[in-house]
Amino acid sequence: MHSIHPLYATSSRFRRFPKSFSLRRKVPWWGQILDPGSELVTRWNHFFLVTSLLTLFLDPLYLFVPVIGGPACMQIDLGLGIVVTFLRTAADLFHVLHMIMKFRTAFVAPSSRVFGRGELVMDPSAIAMRYLKTDFVVDLAATLPLPQIVIWFIINPAMKIPTAAYTNHTLSLIVLVQYVPRFFVIFPLHRRIIKTSGSIAKTAWAGAAYNLLLYILASHIFGASWYVLSIQRQHQCWSLQCREEMNATHSPSCNPLFLDCNSLDKPERRSWLNATKVLSSCDAQNDYYFQFGIFADAFTNEVASSNFIEKYFYCLWWGLRNLSSYGQNLVTSTFSGEILFSMLICIAGLVLFSHLIGNMQNYLQSTTARLEEWRVKRRDTEEWMRHRQLPPELQERVRRFVQYKWLATRGVDEESILRSLPLDLRRQIQRHLCLALVRRVPFFAQMDQQLLDAICERLVSSLNTKDTYIIREGDPVNEMLFIIRGQLESSTTDGGRLGFFNSITLRAGDFCGEELLTWALMPTSNLNHPLSTRTVKSLTEVEAFALRAEDLKFVSSQFKRLHSKKLQHAFRYYSHQWRTWGACFLQVAWRRYMKRKKEMELARQEGLYDTHALDHEFNYRDGSGADYENSGAANLSAGENAHNAQHLGATVLVSKFAANTRRGIQHKSDPTSLQIPKLFKPVEPDFSSDTEDT
Repeated sequence: MHSIHPLYATSSRFRRFPKSFSLRRKVPWWGQILDPGSELVTRWNHFFLVTSLLTLFLDPLYLFVPVIGGPACMQIDLGLGIVVTFLRTAADLFHVLHMIMKFRTAFVAPSSRVFGRGELVMDPSAIAMRYLKTDFVVDLAATLPLPQIVIWFIINPAMKIPTAAYTNHTLSLIVLVQYVPRFFVIFPLHRRIIKTSGSIAKTAWAGAAYNLLLYILASHIFGASWYVLSIQRQHQCWSLQCREEMNATHSPSCNPLFLDCNSLDKPERRSWLNATKVLSSCDAQNDYYFQFGIFADAFTNEVASSNFIEKYFYCLWWGLRNLSSYGQNLVTSTFSGEILFSMLICIAGLVLFSHLIGNMQNYLQSTTARLEEWRVKRRDTEEWMRHRQLPPELQERVRRFVQYKWLATRGVDEESILRSLPLDLRRQIQRHLCLALVRRVPFFAQMDQQLLDAICERLVSSLNTKDTYIIREGDPVNEMLFIIRGQLESSTTDGGRLGFFNSITLRAGDFCGEELLTWALMPTSNLNHPLSTRTVKSLTEVEAFALRAEDLKFVSSQFKRLHSKKLQHAFRYYSHQWRTWGACFLQVAWRRYMKRKKEMELARQEGLYDTHALDHEFNYRDGSGADYENSGAANLSAGENAHNAQHLGATVLVSKFAANTRRGIQHKSDPTSLQIPKLFKPVEPDFSSDTEDT
């Protein structure tokens, strides 16, 4: 019988494997526990804060529902009430969602706040119990649709509402009572947002607008309260006069229902209106019988009987004016409620103006804080220059540098900001800022990514104004400069040699201070920095990146690829010292070649003269014996021989003078003659530490 393989023998256990090691099912969003510091919760808190502020704007609109609907009567504006109720219901839905999110948002255990952010409690039951014990009652009171219920009683014809005054009092009381928990909802939410994100607004202008919005909200609340108190004050006057006319002697007698506009069409009210003194006694322009105090403007300017838009903006302006002036323009009566309301306006104006407007001023000043610091620094610089009696040209150069630095950096210290960041984040920022600019330098374009990152990490910004000497010939070189914008003039006299001057223009993509690279690549370099062989002066405003000597030495010691033959050739090709040496070497070689060519031409011509003279002498000697027999020819030859002898002597003298001249040039040095100075070859970097040709 064949034995069963152990893998098949344990097949029953493998059938149970998916039950114990099954993948975790994805939890729906309504079942997840949210981190209070997550992006979702932070955005929701900002959104709910805006919604809560809009709700605070909506609730005072209920105070504009009572209106003066006719002579000596008050009614309810049902259209406005329905619109505000609909908007309020939509806003209450966000309050309900906020309560649901609080049931699903974790909290930090108080015992774990000793160090760090603490430990989150993710247990749903613990979260629910904590919420029920802390903020649940306040959130529930702020979410209850109490104004909607009152409006429903008004709209429903089955409900018998006694009068509009009763509705006005009830609705005002409910809005005032529910306003307290709504404020208590906003303040903890405000603190939670600041604790999570650091600030309410991300920009200074947004922060200023937020504080201004809160100030306008306060003006909106006080304006609406002033309006409803004005209506109640008017109704109070009517009620007092009506109470006096409710006796048997007055005919017809006053009925409190006459003060409601629902009774306008009743004959009894018409008769009472023709005989009553309510209109004349409760006239705000004649306060002899009844003092309206600060509420008189609502009737003298016909605010109570105007349409909603005019009424709202007038009340908003009234609240804003009196809050800004701390209630100094208010002329009150002896009515205690009116005096208390005026005192509240005065205190609220002081507190809100000092806090909200003060915060708004701080936000706006933060946008110009750098500018003010620069102005103060510039003023101090001017005073210092006048105190030290600097010459005008130096003062002008200092002013140009201060102005140029402000335009380039806006007063921000980039180095201090980068030093405060983590190493990896600092590298990423430096790579983003410098990598593309460094690659514009042809010498750096030959390097690999890792070496470029190391160089970018150590580059610092350098700003120079026009006519600034960055380095002078013979001074120690402390940094290499890689030009980003502007032009530089690089000149040399080869150590002050007479008759030698070389000048070139450096532009964007060029670099100077290459003596430092030679020094850094030397394995036996000491602490003394190399001396500059050139003078570098800025022709325009120059923006550049500087690589300090210590940083370059560190990069060259850590990255051996900097010693490769490929970089050696690139360094020689793009180095202006090597270019200058090569140009001067070619010039000297060319001049030597032309000089030797002229000497050889002169020697060739002198050799021809010597050969011609010897030929004449040989011909003379041979021709004298042959012509001796001819006496007539002998006389003619005698004259020619005399002339040839004289020419031969002159040729010999010229030849001797030319030979002496060549020997003098070759073996003697004439101090008065102008010689071409020698430009020594630049010191080459030691590339021997890496023999591999990359």
